[in-house]
Amino acid sequence: MIKPEKTINGTKWIETIQINAEERATLEDQYGIDEDIIEYVTDNDESTNYVYDINEDDQLFIFLAPYALDKDALRYITQPFGMLLHKGVLFTFNQSGIPEVNTALYSALDNPEVKSVDAFILETLFTVVVSFIPISRAITKKRNYLDKMLNRKTKNSDLVSLSYLQQTLTFLSSAVQTNLSELARLPKTHFGVGADQDKIDLFEDVQIEGEQVQRMFEIETQVVDRIDHTLNSLANNNLNDTMKFLTIWSLTMAVPTIISGFYGMNVKLPLAGMQYAWMLTLGISVALIVAMLIMLKFWRKM
Repeated sequence: MIKPEKTINGTKWIETIQINAEERATLEDQYGIDEDIIEYVTDNDESTNYVYDINEDDQLFIFLAPYALDKDALRYITQPFGMLLHKGVLFTFNQSGIPEVNTALYSALDNPEVKSVDAFILETLFTVVVSFIPISRAITKKRNYLDKMLNRKTKNSDLVSLSYLQQTLTFLSSAVQTNLSELARLPKTHFGVGADQDKIDLFEDVQIEGEQVQRMFEIETQVVDRIDHTLNSLANNNLNDTMKFLTIWSLTMAVPTIISGFYGMNVKLPLAGMQYAWMLTLGISVALIVAMLIMLKFWRKM
């Protein structure tokens, strides 16, 4: 979708969302954007990057934003979005239709302090970085719940939730790190040349917010990993206790089986002719079981 043109203090803004082949051709023919650039900026596998074409004086920005697979289960990945300054026109590409990107763009557009296209770009990046924070807080809430489950019987659903948290943290932590690295490099590129104080302040604001988000995800990753380690340890201990009980039980049941099998042979055996020989076999079995349990206790196997 190519939305109608808007202006940002005199600069045209062309917003695109999930464009198809026909709309790609329109961008090539009507606005003169190279096919390779369109392919690059709409590739869902691209990572954060900034490219300046000195011949065309084009500037291309690609950053990663959170993309929800299942908000209720806190399953997130990241998808790229792009901004292209081409012949004095700003093009934005949101090929995955990320809601946070749309919100960031229109938040920057409605901000009265945004008085240039550069400020619009930086304000959009700032809002996208901030969009990671509610996800981090939701992860913290879910992590606290799973932490309480350590003192109770852990369900398979809790283990699945923990796995989702680890996957989400992996994707988002990596995205925040790459975004922050590019944000730190951005002031040194053509985009940062001749920046006035307002633009320098915006650079600092975005970087500070990015560093804060990075620290939040680092802490969450460490805590979730420790919970996972604790759950694995508890599961192993429970398995060991179960195996110990089953081993002792099987040894206990083996004693009467051996005694009764011995006296069940069709041959003459000592004391087999007694009137209460079965009580004798029972007594021998009980005595042997008690002796075995005492030995296991003495050897600290129980």
